[in-house]
Amino acid sequence: VDESTDTYDTIEWLVNNIPNNNGKVGLWGISYPGFYAAMGAIDAHPALKAVSPQAPIADWFLGDDVHHNGAFCPAANFGFFYAFELTKTENFLHWQEFEFPTNDGYQFFLDMGPIKNTNRKYFKNKIKFWKKILKHGTYDEFWQSRNNLASLKNVNPAVMVVGGWFDAENAYGALQTYQAIEKNSPGSSNILIMGPWYHGGWVRSDGNYLGNISFGSKTGEFYVKNIELPFFNYFLKNKGELELPEAYVFETGSNQWKEYKNWPPKNSLQKNIYLSGNKTLTFNSPQNEDIFYDEYISDPTNPVPFTSEITTGVPKPYMVEDQRFVAGRTDVLVYESEVFKTDITIAGPIIADLFVSTTGTDSDWIVKLIDVFPDNSTESESEVLSGYQMLLRGEIMRGKFRNSYEHPEPMEAGKITNIRFSLNDLCHSFKKGHKIMVQIQSSWFPLFDRNPQKFVNIYWAKER
Repeated sequence: VDESTDTYDTIEWLVNNIPNNNGKVGLWGISYPGFYAAMGAIDAHPALKAVSPQAPIADWFLGDDVHHNGAFCPAANFGFFYAFELTKTENFLHWQEFEFPTNDGYQFFLDMGPIKNTNRKYFKNKIKFWKKILKHGTYDEFWQSRNNLASLKNVNPAVMVVGGWFDAENAYGALQTYQAIEKNSPGSSNILIMGPWYHGGWVRSDGNYLGNISFGSKTGEFYVKNIELPFFNYFLKNKGELELPEAYVFETGSNQWKEYKNWPPKNSLQKNIYLSGNKTLTFNSPQNEDIFYDEYISDPTNPVPFTSEITTGVPKPYMVEDQRFVAGRTDVLVYESEVFKTDITIAGPIIADLFVSTTGTDSDWIVKLIDVFPDNSTESESEVLSGYQMLLRGEIMRGKFRNSYEHPEPMEAGKITNIRFSLNDLCHSFKKGHKIMVQIQSSWFPLFDRNPQKFVNIYWAKER
């Protein structure tokens, strides 16, 4: 409630009490400090000239850290909030890790049972924020009050929002913070930087690789030298010329930095790609005789894993991981385009538009967008990329929130229902010889909690 005024008061004290300053202040931070930076830009102190929210948290129910479209993220939050809460209350200098009894997080969370068992089995009601999560299973005032996007008005300092295309925590926060300032404070100097990075990877790595995927150069070093340093030098020290575009984004696939006057690019063309019979994808609109359906059995006791790595957390490379490890499962639908004869580039938002039915009264719907490399790929000295199914985007929609996050509704068993939701923006070139793949499934565990596929409060669902 007071991040903006605290920042104002801090700056007022600093410029009047710290010797040898020039009266200009810059502000930046990554992740939660990125949220602080964004809040500090609102009704800012006159001395605050340049602000860079980097991977900022924006909305903990719709797309950042804790939930995506109302679906809870246990793997990302279980160990973090345990350590964060105990560190905060007992000894700030010691990060007290949760001692998992196994390295196999998939099996650990499966054996734990329903989410409500966390307190009974492990946390013993010591983790305050965890208890609050379990009490607020809809987009109520608790979560809405922690969404800062609507408050990003009257932003006077120059703003540079920074994010990573493969940031598992806050890609949503970066993209939405930029868009919110554009909408709510249209006169502001506001630019967007997006690179091929994991969470904070622009300064926590050289940005050359993520997992098996090479980006062809040290993108982190490029960012620091050619983007971040010139931005702060220009606004804080009157050094150099600022020649940054409105959107400076890294196009994966082609591995090039691209400059745009707007984001999403105004000269882009909206294209539809359709699920078709025989598990194919096509750019041609289907005719009546082409209408078909596919079905699968979704079993919450055998959920689809989100990574092949044996881990209790969320490994950074999962965002570009080869999806062949699940492509053969009977509860994963796989659709594939023809081999591209020319390069095809996606720049901007992606919408999943599904017509679905379920025999239950609630279901999760996960859509994954994948770049399929040719079997004879020469894009790496190793053979690992031959036939590689590179995850580009994946998102979940919890069926009961399809119409409202505040007021969930059951699905009517057997009724065809339109479910439409956004995947985070992307800038990626599918190279000649590659294919687009879409995978659809109803679990992604333990990245997201299991849906019992009945209309219930999932946080308090029983084993049965």
